[in-house]
Amino acid sequence: MSEHTAHLHLNSPEETSALAASIAPRLGPGDVLLLSGDVGAGKTHFARSLILALLTKPEDVPSPTYTLVQTYPGRNCEIWHADLYRLTDTGEVDELGLLDAFSQAICLVEWPDRLGDQAPATALHLHFDVPHGDDRRVLTLSWDSPEWDSTLKDICNV
Repeated sequence: MSEHTAHLHLNSPEETSALAASIAPRLGPGDVLLLSGDVGAGKTHFARSLILALLTKPEDVPSPTYTLVQTYPGRNCEIWHADLYRLTDTGEVDELGLLDAFSQAICLVEWPDRLGDQAPATALHLHFDVPHGDDRRVLTLSWDSPEWDSTLKDICNV
């Protein structure tokens, strides 16, 4: 169980995008966000919105479902977006270069359970739930690293 937890109610895709845009400028090299939830819960929508907020010029931000990893030039470091759904072995995580990226880039990882014990202890966990079967989401954020306290202070009222 994580030391810190916050629950946010997001009533629309626009609110999800606004949250991602408010978190984006607070991120830097070594920040890892682990995005979990069922298929269609909003992980990729959140990641796409966050990435777009960090780009110096807009570009297409496709889901990395088939490529596994997409990288983007951010304002102060590279941005890595990984979708590990199709990974079959935790050894593939290192082959993708993710372990190095965890310390050098902003990393967004969908299906982080595929990381096994390689998930960074300092990561921010975001779990998306769809309790009503519509556009509303309940987002549970959890973290152990105190660095996230200041990052999320006025976003999550921590």
